[in-house]
Amino acid sequence: MEQRSAQERWERRTQRPLLVLAVVFAVAYAVPIVRTSAGPSLKSACAWIEWGVWAAFAVDYVVRLVLAEQRRVFLRTHWLDLFAVLLPLVQPLRLLRLVSTLLLVGQRARMASQVRLTTYVAGSVVGLLIFGSLAVLSVERESPEGNIRSLDDALWWSFTTMTTVGYGDHAPTTGLGRLIAVGLMLAGIALLGVVTANIAAWFIERFEKDDVEEREQTEAIRTLTDEVRALRAEVAALRAAGPSAGSTAPGPPAYARPPADSVG
Repeated sequence: MEQRSAQERWERRTQRPLLVLAVVFAVAYAVPIVRTSAGPSLKSACAWIEWGVWAAFAVDYVVRLVLAEQRRVFLRTHWLDLFAVLLPLVQPLRLLRLVSTLLLVGQRARMASQVRLTTYVAGSVVGLLIFGSLAVLSVERESPEGNIRSLDDALWWSFTTMTTVGYGDHAPTTGLGRLIAVGLMLAGIALLGVVTANIAAWFIERFEKDDVEEREQTEAIRTLTDEVRALRAEVAALRAAGPSAGSTAPGPPAYARPPADSVG
């Protein structure tokens, strides 16, 4: 049985708890935006929950760094995790906590061996669609010139932005809203490229498999043909050798034949 390192055991054990915390973060982030009548106490509680979830992911990063056998290699290969951990400290905006948490959740989900590419892409699409809608709604709802006033408008805008359709009926008017739009556009293009590459790889693998099967069948037919030809040659050789062998066979000795005039 393969021996797992301490870092791998930690990542395996904390995968599900961190996923649950990510769901808790999503609820805490969405409640003050969807429920406009939320009081200061509820908003403060949600903010503390968001910071707590971010802190849990930050602790997870520090523990993985300590348990890593080669820490310099870990820092070099997990630089995006470090960026996501430090991002809210540089500028403690609520949107930055959202971005950093999404990055950390995505990194941990990508490292999990049981998460397939299809599940990862589908989860990324749904997560970006929902959080993009909530983020743009939170910054555009109070804008005097904005036309994204409800969650329905925000969802429609996020969907058309991620698919790079851009009907133009809803568009952000604030600088922060346009920054969110740029992020969704880039994420949508990247995910579309992943989906396209995955479909192309599936077709190529399918064609290569069919080609291998066709070559194997052709080789089997060629082998059978050679065997049939060899058998035909052997049968023909036996037929050619049969009559000549019979004509040279010795007959009965002459003294054993009775004379013709002695009969009767």
